Amino acid sequence: MNLLSLLGFIIHHPLNSGGRIAALRRFAQWQIASRLIRQPIAMPFVGETRLLSSTGMTGATGNWYNGLHEPEEMAFVLHALRAGDLFVDIGANVGSYSVLAAGAAGAEVIAAEPLPATYATLAANIRLNDLTALVDARCCGLSDQPGELRFTAGLDTMNRVALPDEAVPTEVVPVTTLDQLCGSRMPSVIKIDVEGHELAVLAGGAAVLAAPGLQAVLMETNGSGDRYGHGDEQIIAQMQGHGFSACRYDWRTRALTRADRGAANTIFVRDPAAMTARCQTAAQFRLVNRMV
Repeated sequence: MNLLSLLGFIIHHPLNSGGRIAALRRFAQWQIASRLIRQPIAMPFVGETRLLSSTGMTGATGNWYNGLHEPEEMAFVLHALRAGDLFVDIGANVGSYSVLAAGAAGAEVIAAEPLPATYATLAANIRLNDLTALVDARCCGLSDQPGELRFTAGLDTMNRVALPDEAVPTEVVPVTTLDQLCGSRMPSVIKIDVEGHELAVLAGGAAVLAAPGLQAVLMETNGSGDRYGHGDEQIIAQMQGHGFSACRYDWRTRALTRADRGAANTIFVRDPAAMTARCQTAAQFRLVNRMV
């Protein structure tokens, strides 16, 4: 994202409504601090939590600029989870979702991140927020069967399973299945951010997806599966087959509405009415720019 696009994203971000000048000030503060300090900086996040941020970490810095980089999805996780729930974070990256789920909402978390360098930052964020008792972090990817897969490296939040003969830096990493990752522990909410590898992850999670205690799954539906030969329609059909409805979440009213899909991600919910009622009873959470 070039500078003009980034500034436009910040100015028009819904959580910055009424506070655009302050958002641009946060942007300027980060640009100056990151150049002067040249090492990871612990930035305020949700409530008392913090996230280590470095230049190039688009998700982590997006939380500083905008409160929540992905407002619908991240606010939904905050409002849907309670202490004692299990949240599974697949493609955890540096841990934005894991930290807000455990550190703010108080849920237990299984976080899976395949690339060792990114996993190291995830683990550091867990230690920074004193969440080792709540977050079980695994350095692995997920697929339809256990084994090894080659992943791209150095693409920040866009790292993914590499295509055959792809001319980019790659690493071979261990992979497991969703069913094996969870074992006997059944999640309430799952986030799957695997840049197009979603169908394989779903194929390895038949038991988890059938469990009645699983209430919601957040997944990318932005066309990234095209590179692997499947479309978003197949993801939506798979989730509907498991009894989930495609929804969008309004963080202002805390209401779920059925939709063909979300803007870039879709929230699949087993019982939208019951989940809306649950979200509307959740506590408020303090961000860097407002309460949600």
